[in-house]
Amino acid sequence: MNGRTPYPVDCDGLRFSFEYFPPKNDEMETQLFQTVTALSVFAPAFVTVTYGAGGSTKARSLTTVKRMIGEMEIANTAAHLTCVGAPKAEVDAVIDEFLACGVRHFVALRGDPQGGIGSVYEPFPGGYENAAALVKALRARGDFEISVSAYPEKHPESPDVAADIDMLKRKVDNGATRALTQFFFDNDDFERYLERVRRAGIAIPIVPGILPINNLTQVQKFAGLCGARVPESIVSRLGPIDDQPEERFREAAHIAAEQVADLVRRGVSDFHLYTMNRPQLITAVRELMGYDPEIAPAQPADTERSVRAVARA
Repeated sequence: MNGRTPYPVDCDGLRFSFEYFPPKNDEMETQLFQTVTALSVFAPAFVTVTYGAGGSTKARSLTTVKRMIGEMEIANTAAHLTCVGAPKAEVDAVIDEFLACGVRHFVALRGDPQGGIGSVYEPFPGGYENAAALVKALRARGDFEISVSAYPEKHPESPDVAADIDMLKRKVDNGATRALTQFFFDNDDFERYLERVRRAGIAIPIVPGILPINNLTQVQKFAGLCGARVPESIVSRLGPIDDQPEERFREAAHIAAEQVADLVRRGVSDFHLYTMNRPQLITAVRELMGYDPEIAPAQPADTERSVRAVARA
C-alpha cells in the first residue's frame, strides 16, 4: 500500500476480537452481516455485540446475537450488558434471554448516564449500582466468561487512574475474567496503565482496544467525550488529506497497523478491534501486518478494491 513496507508480525501467535453494534434498519443490517462474514476470515477469538444505554437497543441486540449464534454459527458471540436505567429484575430477565439463545460470554458495563455522556450518573432505584455489582450478579448465574471495561487514560468521571484501577479490581474480585480497554492511540499510555494494573495485583488479561480511524473529526469528538486523546502526530498525518478518501484510508490503515505492531513488540498478543460495522479498514490493517490468505479459510477482500469502495461510500 502506497509503496511502504508493511508491518509483518506472526499472526499465528495473535488473537483478535471484533466489536459490532446492532443495526437500526434493514440497510444497516445488511451492512453488518456482510461485515461479519467478511471478517470471519480472520477467525476471531470472539466477537461482541453492543447494548445501548438503559437497554435502548435491547431488542436489536438480542436479535443480532441470536442470528450470529444460531444462523451464522458464531458460538463465541459475546453480549454487552449494562445496568443503567433498569431495576435488577429487568436486567436479570435480559440475562436470561441471552443465556437462552446460547450466550456464554458477557461484556458487563455500567453504561453511560441516562442523560448522555457528560451528565451525572445516578444508579437506578432498585438496580445494580455499577459494573462490579453487575459482574457479581452474572457470576452467580454460572461459570462463563465475563469481560469488563478498562481505561488507560482513565474514565472521564473518575478522579484519577487509581480510582479506575480500584474499580477494575472490584470487578475482578467479583468474577471478571478479561478487561477490554477504551480505544487509545498512545501505546505509552497503555503500557504505563498495564504496569499499574499489575502492581495492584490484577492478573486478568488486559486487551487493548484498537480503533482504526474512518473519520478523524468524528473520532476527535468522540475521544473528547470519552476522555481519550488523539495525538497531534495522528492529526498531522490525517488532517491534510481529509478531502482525499483513498489517501486518508491508506494512512489510517498504516496508523492502526503501526500501533498494533508496536504493541506486539511490547509483548501484547490479544487485540480488540472496534469495527464500526465496516470491514475495509480492519482488512487493510491485517494485510499490512502480513496476514497470509493461504492459511485462512477464505480470501480476504483485496485491499486496493477496499480503498476504492470506501472512497465511493
